[in-house]
Amino acid sequence: MTDHFRLRVKYVMGPDGGPLTIADLPPSSTKRWVIRRKAEVVAAVRGGLLSLGDACAKYRLTIDEFLSWQRSIERHGMAGLRATRLQEYRS
Repeated sequence: MTDHFRLRVKYVMGPDGGPLTIADLPPSSTKRWVIRRKAEVVAAVRGGLLSLGDACAKYRLTIDEFLSWQRSIERHGMAGLRATRLQEYRS
């Protein structure tokens, strides 16, 4: 007897409004964190694609660093993730 398995791709809504899968996430070797990459990791954790612990381990982030990204998105949208505008967006 052969069991048939239906492959189901798990995805969440990405920061650009499109589907975001594990394959779409930045590589674990990422060193240059642009706004889009930060927002993708935050969306993946929020949507349950990755756990907070898995994201921090994969990308070598501290929990505080991740939470600061999440807080910046909540308060100021993706523009809040801009490193060159930290003083303008963060109080």
